[in-house]
Amino acid sequence: NGFCWSPEREMLQAAIDDTQKFVSGVVRLKLYKGNVMVTGRKSKYSLYDEEVVTFEEDSVYDQKDAQGFIKLQALRLRTLAQSRYLSKD
Repeated sequence: NGFCWSPEREMLQAAIDDTQKFVSGVVRLKLYKGNVMVTGRKSKYSLYDEEVVTFEEDSVYDQKDAQGFIKLQALRLRTLAQSRYLSKD
């Protein structure tokens, strides 16, 4: 279709390549009757840290932080929905 060599495809490829720089490791899967379940994963670049993953009382994460984040993310989606609703008129 001619887009294979387009600047847009090259830009997208550069973005994809950049996101994959630290992708490495091993994933264990269980296959059963057409289903795939991840049973394990390991990577030297993993961001998983048992000290951080808790949602209980701790000094790493304040539950109140999520409220502002959720409201901020919802704002752009509400604005988009409103503009689409208004454009129907």
